Amino acid sequence: MGKSTKFVMAVAGVALAGIAGTGVAQASTTAHPANSGAPSSCRPANLKTKITPDTASAGHRHYRVTLTAAPKTSACRLAGSPRDVKFYDNSSLKGITAKPYGSQNTKVTFGPGHPVHFDIQVPNTSKGATANRVVFTLRTPGGGIIPGDQEADGKLSVDFGTQIGPVQPGA
Repeated sequence: MGKSTKFVMAVAGVALAGIAGTGVAQASTTAHPANSGAPSSCRPANLKTKITPDTASAGHRHYRVTLTAAPKTSACRLAGSPRDVKFYDNSSLKGITAKPYGSQNTKVTFGPGHPVHFDIQVPNTSKGATANRVVFTLRTPGGGIIPGDQEADGKLSVDFGTQIGPVQPGA
C-alpha cells in the first residue's frame, strides 16, 4: 500500500470512529484533555468521594458530596447537577427520584488539588428513608456525561422532593 492510501484509510477510520462515538466523544474530550497523557480525574476509578452532613437551611437537611481526584491524573471540566441519581441502603434501592436545582451551565475544573462538591437537599417534612450510598453520573459542559457510574458512601436520609445541586469548586 502506498503512503497516500494509508493516509486516506487512517482519515476514514478516524471519521468513522467519530461518527460511531458521537454521544461519548464530547464527554471524553472534555473529561480528558488530549495533551496531558495522564488518565482523567473524572473516571470513576480515579477519584474518591464521601458524603457528609452539611448545614441545614430553612425547611431542608443538606448533605455534601465531595469528590477528590487521585494524584497524577489530568484535570477535567464538569458542569451542572449529577444525573441518574440513585440512593441505596446497603444493596436496597430507595424509590426516591432527585431533581436538579441551581445553575446547570457553570463550568468547574476538577483535578488534583481542585476538589469539587455538590449538595443533596432534602425536605424536613418527615424522617425520610435511610441511605448509605449514592450512585450518580457526572455531567460535562454542553450536556455531555462522564461514562460510568460514580458512587459515594455516607449516612443520609432522603425523601420525596430531594434535589441535587450543581457541582461547585472546593471541598
